[in-house]
Amino acid sequence: MGSHWPHHSFIHLANELARRGHSISILIPNKPLLQLGHHSLYPDLIKFHVVTIPQVEGLPPGAETASDIDITAKNPLAIAFDATADQVETILSGLKPDIVFYDFADWIPEMAARIGFKTVCYNVICASCMAIGIVPARHIPKDRRLTEEELGQPPKGYPSSTVVLRGQEALTLSFIAMDYGATKFDARITAAMQGCDAIGIRTCRELEGPMCDYLSEQYNKPVFLSGPVLPENPKGPLEEKWDKWLSKFKPKSVVYCAFGSQLILQKKQFQEMVLGFEMTGLPFFVAVSKPHGADSIEEALPEGFLERVGIEEWFMADSAGAAIGGSNTEHAAAGGGAEGGGGGRKGEMGWFSKEDLSKAIKSVMDEESEVGKLVKENHGKWRETLMSPGFMDNYVDNFIQQLYQLL
Repeated sequence: MGSHWPHHSFIHLANELARRGHSISILIPNKPLLQLGHHSLYPDLIKFHVVTIPQVEGLPPGAETASDIDITAKNPLAIAFDATADQVETILSGLKPDIVFYDFADWIPEMAARIGFKTVCYNVICASCMAIGIVPARHIPKDRRLTEEELGQPPKGYPSSTVVLRGQEALTLSFIAMDYGATKFDARITAAMQGCDAIGIRTCRELEGPMCDYLSEQYNKPVFLSGPVLPENPKGPLEEKWDKWLSKFKPKSVVYCAFGSQLILQKKQFQEMVLGFEMTGLPFFVAVSKPHGADSIEEALPEGFLERVGIEEWFMADSAGAAIGGSNTEHAAAGGGAEGGGGGRKGEMGWFSKEDLSKAIKSVMDEESEVGKLVKENHGKWRETLMSPGFMDNYVDNFIQQLYQLL
């Protein structure tokens, strides 16, 4: 499995494959191995192979993954990533795998022809993002930037009139025409998708069936769905300090926000976000990495924030991030919030303003709000679907059967 570089989701998929008796090799730099290696549940079947990231101009010393750098400065990492191709080919030549999973490594299909393996371009982002962003039907000029109007216009044949980008949301797609290593981002993704034997997506047909069919048609490739591949919920009682904090609030009253490891906010964005949470007056729990431009989470917080909000404990997640306020979404007090930070109108430079973020969160959390009722109803529906007995196992089993058909 080759990725840019292995995401938690690749590790979870490896666990599911290994649970069914398959041997997995994961190519990974040393830093993410230290961060992710303990998630491997089958050490006899899942083997890690360290790839050394070369130092290139513009890449901060020690940077090995997208979470180590500014989201607007990915090009040096892409150049370094491409420079590992010889290492990767040497490892794969020795392993002689049946199938290689990759995402950004558009040079993997060339190795497949030389070494003799099948390829799956496996995507952990949702099919909707892929379908509206980079498909052959979307024309991307080579001599100029895409305008906001062009970015907001779905590609021809796109299967939804509701799952679309509105207004400034379209600016979130501006990266698709940017430099990304030796080529543009869109050219890299297109080559990766067109060069594979099959496209894999971490999603389910119940949620994104039409989007998956559209991608299959656009790239003329079979699309295999692994399902959400979620890790098992922790077993046993909740740790006392988390239980004590969450028990202070009534059920479904704590707002939860998480961005994942790939998105690192700028210091000003981080401050605007936490001020927006403060303005809601609601209890909240934020799991976030240290923002760029700050030496620590504490240093990045707005002046007087901890004193005003009255946070009783500062829960450190690791050396690079922290959880502010609480911990576990399985607790009855949590789960009524806005994952990813809510929604709302954006302010200057396409950022969400603290005022609009606060307004959006309160519209979801208000028990009398029609928006809140709809969001909670949808959350309940999808939770029931995703957690239904056999749902995820059936997807993984079918995914494996489709992989066998490639061989």
